[in-house]
Amino acid sequence: MQNNQEVKLDDLYQEVILDHNRRPRNFGKLSEANRYSHGVNPLCGDDYHLYLYVDEGGIIKKAVFEGSGCAISKSSASMLTEAVSGKSVKDAEALKNNVIHLLTDNTVSEPVRAGTGKLKIFEGVKNFPVRVKCAALIWRALEDALRDREDRKSEITTE
Repeated sequence: MQNNQEVKLDDLYQEVILDHNRRPRNFGKLSEANRYSHGVNPLCGDDYHLYLYVDEGGIIKKAVFEGSGCAISKSSASMLTEAVSGKSVKDAEALKNNVIHLLTDNTVSEPVRAGTGKLKIFEGVKNFPVRVKCAALIWRALEDALRDREDRKSEITTE
């Protein structure tokens, strides 16, 4: 029989997370990006660049990332790019809010949980406080990249 800590680790490193870490989707640089953010977590070394191409109608046509970090941060970035591609900026913002809420709040409602879709697999991360910033880093970068600014190029640091 597994002890409680092993069960929690099994929950944290589910197969989907490991798969996205081993074979990240949408990994690379996007030369036509018109939105960008660089997220860094100096405590654990997570360092990601998020590139978005948002069309004139406000639809995220492409989301790509590059960088390095732990399995949680890389899989979160990979799944973010899949989740926001094809969404409106407004819908991507709502998804980001739901995911951040899922990661940080112990009283997540069922509608918020449902609103995260398959990203709800990250809910177990909140049982490992040091890993919450790993999972949330790319979502904070998305938040930054979606801001309507002139430069559209920015860097965020989580500590």
